[in-house]
Amino acid sequence: MPDLSINFAGIKAPNPFWLASAPPTNSGYQVMKAFDAGWGGAVWKTLGVPVVNVSSRYGGVNYRDKRLVGFNNIELISDRPLADNLREIEEVKKRFPNHAVIASLMVQSRQEWHDIVRQSQDAGADGFELNFGCPHGMCERGMGSAVGQEPKVLQMIVEWVMEVATKPVIVKLTPNISDITEPALAARRAGANAISLINTIQSIVGVDLDRFAPYPVVDGKGTNGGYCGPAVKPIALNMVKNCAQHPGIKLPISGIGGIENWRDAVEHILLGASSVQVCTAAMHFGFGIIREMAAGLTQYMTDKGFQTIDDMVGRALPNVLHWEDLNMKYKVTANIHAEKCIGCQLCYTACEDGAHQAIRLNAGTRVPEIIEENCVGCNLCSLVCPVEECITMERTDDGTQRLTWKERTAAGTIPTEFNDERAGGRHHWVPAPAAALGKERHKTLPGKARLISGETQVPVTGE
Repeated sequence: MPDLSINFAGIKAPNPFWLASAPPTNSGYQVMKAFDAGWGGAVWKTLGVPVVNVSSRYGGVNYRDKRLVGFNNIELISDRPLADNLREIEEVKKRFPNHAVIASLMVQSRQEWHDIVRQSQDAGADGFELNFGCPHGMCERGMGSAVGQEPKVLQMIVEWVMEVATKPVIVKLTPNISDITEPALAARRAGANAISLINTIQSIVGVDLDRFAPYPVVDGKGTNGGYCGPAVKPIALNMVKNCAQHPGIKLPISGIGGIENWRDAVEHILLGASSVQVCTAAMHFGFGIIREMAAGLTQYMTDKGFQTIDDMVGRALPNVLHWEDLNMKYKVTANIHAEKCIGCQLCYTACEDGAHQAIRLNAGTRVPEIIEENCVGCNLCSLVCPVEECITMERTDDGTQRLTWKERTAAGTIPTEFNDERAGGRHHWVPAPAAALGKERHKTLPGKARLISGETQVPVTGE
């Protein structure tokens, strides 16, 4: 049976699934309920000088029948007195001594940082997460992402914290920056024990077309907020990877961003995270999702032969290369499995209008056909196909050759002129421009034909 327990920078937890600092960790009641359901840890909603929030606070991005693909919030840090939060942290730790309780903190002056760190330690917090990522409200007051975007300021504040902290310190990074590794390096220089990323992305998720105000609307007005949810996972994974691969950082990473199920968590772990934090999914579906997440992770580890979380951390990193190091001799071609095709012809439309005109429609059938000599293996047809495994990408090279752009550059065989004969698409067939008009648009490769309105068109010749 795999062991899901972790030791993250000295913070122990029964599993790697933590609730992120957000509304689900606003109170001891919620944190205890989450721990009772099976969560391994919780980062308390950010503590500081209490705020006064507005109403409404949340906005969402829906896609077709999927609600909250993206989630936006303009809520700030805790609006509850510090004493109330500290009292509840102490109570939670007494009832759940083996679960991770991390205090998220955000204040301004050196003395305030010293005071709140000491008080949080006294309450029993297992560690601290310094919130340098909030992209709205607090940044306008010189905190949150205003700190995360300035590595020198970040380093100074972390050094203040390290002067008094006796528990592990995690620095939460903002994605609203050109290079996420710069603040991560600053955290390392200051002596931080770990980093977490990503915090929310500055965003406007939509505009009310009648009131002419961005969502969420507050008395006819609006503001930018923090974007999170499944839609941000690709951005989060890339930034986790960037920090995990950087030779100068070498800090444990708590992965945050778009984690809704066990697969999402595993992807973060394989790219370098050793704990994961969840917010939007818990707000959307409740704390009960932990049961499927933990069970799925356990089964995955069993299937792959992993005994501990540490066995998995960063396993995908050696396969994440720069583009110039990819094998240009590797070749895949699309294959349409006719027995699974439902005749929607989405693949034909996508390839014809958005890719490389490598699919034809044949007379007497609605099943498209791949024009193999024109297929570049871009994957678009397989991505738009609504039927699982109807279109597969099959390897067509013999696997014996390997050549990279870097190697071609060194050998002097890359295109160097505007009309270079060595250009990748120089000898790839494309229809003549005039073929896009009227009936001519449906003619295809010399020697090929495709069906339009029941007629087999005469192939184009010449250009």
